[in-house]
Amino acid sequence: MKDVATAAGVALKTVSRVVNGEPGVHPATAERVRAAIDRLGYSRNESARVLRSGRTATIGLVIEDVADPFYSGLSRAVEGVVIGHGCLLLSGSSGEEPGRERELVETFCARRVDGLIMVPAGDDHTYLWAELETGTPVVFADRPPGSGIDVDTVLTDNAGGAALAVRHLLGHGHHRIAFLGDDPEIYTAAERLRGYRAALGGLFDERLVWMGPPSPDPVRAALDGMFTLESPPTALFTGNGRYTVTTLRALAGRRVALVGFDDFELADLLDPAVSTVAQDPSWMGRVAAELLFRRLRGDTGRPEHIELPVRLIPRGSGELPPPPR
Repeated sequence: MKDVATAAGVALKTVSRVVNGEPGVHPATAERVRAAIDRLGYSRNESARVLRSGRTATIGLVIEDVADPFYSGLSRAVEGVVIGHGCLLLSGSSGEEPGRERELVETFCARRVDGLIMVPAGDDHTYLWAELETGTPVVFADRPPGSGIDVDTVLTDNAGGAALAVRHLLGHGHHRIAFLGDDPEIYTAAERLRGYRAALGGLFDERLVWMGPPSPDPVRAALDGMFTLESPPTALFTGNGRYTVTTLRALAGRRVALVGFDDFELADLLDPAVSTVAQDPSWMGRVAAELLFRRLRGDTGRPEHIELPVRLIPRGSGELPPPPR
């Protein structure tokens, strides 16, 4: 940096201001400094800058599965914000395993990340207390932390979105509406079941509910059992994008009214096109990341609990009428 200052004929502080993008330097002087930087091949020593600031300029992100379109969208949005703040993102997938989640968090913390964004797999997060007490900010996304931990959280209106889907199907004449969703131990699945049940009220029939991993054979068997009932379902509500795709395959061409939670690629190209309740993973990722950086800038206010709205996209499958009796 001293060589740049000498070559440009300016003070060392002026070079520092130009390099760090600080105001107060005349444009012509700044251009002279940048020309000297290019000529001398100077590059800023990030390691030294980090040591002086006491930060590592890294953020840790734990998601369920990077192959899931929802989480890949969330991850890309988080990374965009992180890069915009001049930092590096470290990320990993828990695979819905609490042990793997904790392992990733402890690995990131051992590398002294400045903050964490987590999609939790487990419901015990007391292991985070040590990091929270030393001032490491943590933001939970998509699902809340386990009991005893109160930190910033960004969720989707899961129950409201499920109720919206069911009311839409009820409005098109359906009274036998089945729900196929993920493991009820998962927060989002449980909330969508709650919304589905609340919207049905007295029409709820536990025989029309099947919850578990979205594997083709169990889903197909569950549907076969429902369709053999004396009063089979005339409409389906599926609990996430993977479930919607698995259910469409299991239906094997059977035309049944359907609304899925989560929009997905090519939903508009199927016949009929698939009606969905869409949430925005990119929005969730941006909100979570900006909230984290606000904490890193010194915001010490009470933890925020943000619930993002969803929207219904009617495309055809959710508008099919019940079959004639």
